[in-house]
Amino acid sequence: MATRVITGAGSGIGAAVAHRLHARGEELLLLARDAGRAEELAAEYPGARTLVGDLAEPEKLAEAISRQGLPERADSLVHSAGVVELGSVGDLSTATWRRQLDVNLVAPAELTRLLLPSLRAARGQVVFINSGAGLSASPEWGGYAASKHGLKALADSLRAEERAAGVRVTTVYPGRTRTSMQAEVHRQEGKEYDPARWMAPDSVATAVLTALDLPRDAEIHDVTVRPGT
Repeated sequence: MATRVITGAGSGIGAAVAHRLHARGEELLLLARDAGRAEELAAEYPGARTLVGDLAEPEKLAEAISRQGLPERADSLVHSAGVVELGSVGDLSTATWRRQLDVNLVAPAELTRLLLPSLRAARGQVVFINSGAGLSASPEWGGYAASKHGLKALADSLRAEERAAGVRVTTVYPGRTRTSMQAEVHRQEGKEYDPARWMAPDSVATAVLTALDLPRDAEIHDVTVRPGT
C-alpha cells in the first residue's frame, strides 16, 4: 500500500486528490495547521494519519514534525496548500509578501527537505500544485506570482538533484478552478464569482493521479490544465 503525504487536503484540489487516493485504499498522511484541523481531517478521511504543522511558520516545521515522526517510506508528497493576496507592487506590504512566500514557497521547500529521506527510500514522487501564475505574472498578481515562479524553480532544481535517487518531480499548473480560494480571488478582484465557468477540482486531481500512476520508465515534468470551452 502506497503512503501519500498531502498538504491542503481540507479543500479544493488537495481535497479532490486526497479523496481519490483514500477511495483507492492508500495510506494518507495529511498535514494540518493545528490540532483542531487535524481532528476534522481524521474524521473526513477515516484511517488517515495527520501531522500538525503550520505552513505559515516554516521555520517551526522541523521541530513540530520531529515530535510526531515521519514515515520511513513515502511514495509521494503532494503540495496543494497555498494562499493568495492580490495587490500592486506599490501597495503590497512586507508582511503580505512574506506570508505568500512562506506558505507557497518556503514551507514546501522545508517540508520536502524533511521528507526527502522517506521519498528516497521509496523512490517516490513530489507533486507541486502550482498555478498559471507560476508561468506568467499579471497586474496585481506580483506577490503570488513571485511565490509560484519560485515554486517552479524549486521543482526544477529538485528534479535535477534527486534524479539519481529515483525521486520523480512533477509540477501541475492549473488554471482557474472551482475552489474556495477562487471565490476569494474573485472577491479581491471585485468580480462576481460564477463557479460554473471554471474547472472542477477533480479534473485537476485526474492530472495529478496520472502523474503518480505513470509507469516508472517515464516521468511527467510539467502539465498545464486549463478550463475547457
